[in-house]
Amino acid sequence: MAKRMVWSVEPRPNGRWAVQRDGTRRADSLHDGKQAAIRRGIELGRRNCGQLRVKGRNGRVQDERTYGGDPRSVAG
Repeated sequence: MAKRMVWSVEPRPNGRWAVQRDGTRRADSLHDGKQAAIRRGIELGRRNCGQLRVKGRNGRVQDERTYGGDPRSVAG
């Protein structure tokens, strides 16, 4: 069964925002503003039929978006 790729937009201690795929050590990209990071996360989610989680400064998930069809090959 294929697993959906998940990216997170999350704050960094230096005030920047990171777009990072779950399960990786390094961020895909760093941005000065949250909106720029969200735009990059949307681009990655759409390109890979993945999922985007947007976190706030407190680290809690504020928004979750899913792109593309269900990766499961069977109904249910």
